[in-house]
Amino acid sequence: QVQLVESGGGLVQPGGSLRLSCAASGFTFSSYVMSWYRRSPGKERELVATTSSGGTTNYGDSMKGRFNVSRDNGKNTVYLQMNSLKPEDTAVYYCNARLAYRTYWGQGTQVTVSA
Repeated sequence: QVQLVESGGGLVQPGGSLRLSCAASGFTFSSYVMSWYRRSPGKERELVATTSSGGTTNYGDSMKGRFNVSRDNGKNTVYLQMNSLKPEDTAVYYCNARLAYRTYWGQGTQVTVSA
């Protein structure tokens, strides 16, 4: 059974940092493109960051320089380090695994940036 379990969300002040984790099971993690997406109320889902099976990374424009995505294939886990957080980063963050026509989603973790 495929599972993607996000953790690490919470409430943080503007300028603060959080690290999200996504623990995967039930598929060959190292072969999949792993991504983080987010959705804010009233907005469409937005790509945050992607790491390929080989470790190549890509980021949404507003995240460049502030967020860092990494993966540990030995632990079947992908991470999202978020720094210099802004109120507009408030959203539910979702982990996604993709390989060809297969795609899996986690349940999401809430990140709230507020003073």
